[in-house]
Amino acid sequence: MISRVLSEEQVEKIHRASLAVLERVGVAVPHPEVLGRFHDSGAAVDEKTQRVKIPPDLVMRLLKQAGKEFTIYGRDLSRKAGFGKGTRNYNASGGQASWVEEPGRERRYATLTDVATAARFCDGLERINIAGAMADPHEIPVHYRCVEVAAAMLENTTKPLTFWFYDRPSARHIVEMLILLRGSAEKAAEFPLCYPFLEPISPLSFPFHGIDLIFETARLNLPVPVGPMAQTGLSAPGTLAATMVQENAEILAGICITQLIRPGLPVCYGGICHVFDMATTQMVFGGPEQAIFGVGMTQLGKHYGLPVYINVGLTDAKSVDAQAGLEAGVTLALGAAAGADIFGHLGICGVDQGASLDLLVFQAEMISYVEHLLRDIDFSDEALGIDEIETVGPGGIYIDREFTAGRFRKELWFPKLLDRRYYQAWLESGARGAAENCRRRKEEILRSHAPEPLAPELKLGLAEIVAAAKKDLTG
Repeated sequence: MISRVLSEEQVEKIHRASLAVLERVGVAVPHPEVLGRFHDSGAAVDEKTQRVKIPPDLVMRLLKQAGKEFTIYGRDLSRKAGFGKGTRNYNASGGQASWVEEPGRERRYATLTDVATAARFCDGLERINIAGAMADPHEIPVHYRCVEVAAAMLENTTKPLTFWFYDRPSARHIVEMLILLRGSAEKAAEFPLCYPFLEPISPLSFPFHGIDLIFETARLNLPVPVGPMAQTGLSAPGTLAATMVQENAEILAGICITQLIRPGLPVCYGGICHVFDMATTQMVFGGPEQAIFGVGMTQLGKHYGLPVYINVGLTDAKSVDAQAGLEAGVTLALGAAAGADIFGHLGICGVDQGASLDLLVFQAEMISYVEHLLRDIDFSDEALGIDEIETVGPGGIYIDREFTAGRFRKELWFPKLLDRRYYQAWLESGARGAAENCRRRKEEILRSHAPEPLAPELKLGLAEIVAAAKKDLTG
């Protein structure tokens, strides 16, 4: 772990405080079946208020049995994302209500066509290894929206997917899709394509549908990231320390719920708290506090031996500019150095103001930069270069040496979008900045990339499931 903001003593203090919150205050769980399972497990349950007070020993027992590593796979099984395995993963946004065609222009409502475009774009964009829907299509009724989104994504990318699940009935149709894709329920469980996201509602509450749908997805043992978005001063107390205490308590409670539904279900610790900006009255994506939260929550999640998801690499900026570079770059670098497994939902314009492919391209370049920053440096005897230094000697030069030619491509990072040329060369090529370079790269991918097509029988089967979902879930 390269970066840290909490001492071991502070991690332990937050842990103990979170257990005290769960035992003394508890959480609201509006789900009768889960309330009953909490009661049977020894928690104090008030059925009238739907509040559960969870004793520390129960929290730790359920936490211990949770699955602490997993992998999700695309329809191409070689395209995958491992969690709890010492690797870093990067995903595009699971879906925004608005779509930003071009930064600086008016937004519009997102559509299913945008989902297909985003999936195809992610399929062709290096460094994004989990394709995100990016759009939450406004024109499709919410009751079966996620089913249509999943089908559109499967047709347009061979990478693992992330999108927003809605409820248990629609999740049932998505489970059917996953079984169709893999050929059997056993294979669908062995090679999960995606995961539902359980998001507690801060402070200390859970949504019925978010809990209920896990009963369906747990049939295939789909992993569950648990990620509240507690906001300092709004939905969490007005200090960073107290926000981390509450966020941690909410995550631990969510993990308990998953284990009561299916023991051993794999989970991911989603430490995605934020601060609330009293001037703009919205939460903050890219402030220095977000870097602190990213590193601190990673330390907490790793303290429990869990894979960790944090909200870093994001920006409050609405376009590819200096603010976006500062905010997304600093928070991503520190969060990645802290050892988290996955970072933010990338491609978001401002604070959930819309989806932007331009920003996603920029963040992919940033990922390349950070990955090179965190690479393992070669310190072998040959790499130390004593013989080379001796041969060249004082006053020599290394540019024409075989040693240099054979190694510089591995040792150095070369940008695809950032500019390093001489001023005159930059001027003569149009004096383009990063924003224009990102726009051109976006257009190139949209123009040239085509994903591997679906097999005709799979495409037909997905269409039949979507049609059944529309019929079953309308109204």
